[in-house]
Amino acid sequence: MADGRFDTPASRLARVRASLEESARLKGEMLELAGPHIAAAAELLATAFRDGGKLLAFGNGGSAADAQHLASELVGRCDRERPGLPALALTANTSDLTAIGNDYGFERVFARLVEAHGREGDVAVALSTSGNSPNVVAGVETARARGLHTIGLVGKGGGRLASCCDLVIQAPSQTTARVQECHIAVIHVLCELLDAELFPETSET
Repeated sequence: MADGRFDTPASRLARVRASLEESARLKGEMLELAGPHIAAAAELLATAFRDGGKLLAFGNGGSAADAQHLASELVGRCDRERPGLPALALTANTSDLTAIGNDYGFERVFARLVEAHGREGDVAVALSTSGNSPNVVAGVETARARGLHTIGLVGKGGGRLASCCDLVIQAPSQTTARVQECHIAVIHVLCELLDAELFPETSET
């Protein structure tokens, strides 16, 4: 390229190596920073599912995709053949999102959906790399007011979600891509823990 950013195969490979090494390093740091919180989140979710509750997940952009990823792993399967678990990604229905956004404003989309679908004893999982997304914070506030348990997946510092969620899992970075990579790892670990906790008689595939 004319500006010299990726002008040789070696420079491209160096960028690949740097990105992957940083991602791996951050996931390693999460064991010390967030390991106990991840284990506690799995226990909270397992209790809710045993008691007939469900999971509601939500976030914006890449975090919306992560919310759908989490719900699909639970409704479908992660590592084991087992019954589906009740989980909803509040980001998945475009008619809901656009109708609520049009009528009430984008900041209220998740609050309204939690109001519609959330019941006492359910668990709301809020994903935000900054922890400051107004509609995500409003969704958590509505969840708490309705008696839901709340888990926040956030980046370093936690933002506003750090003070309004019952349990916070922080990625040790403020770079959006790296935070989201950590969140995907957390999602997979949570699903693996839930499979083992709720369905110990089933075998891994």
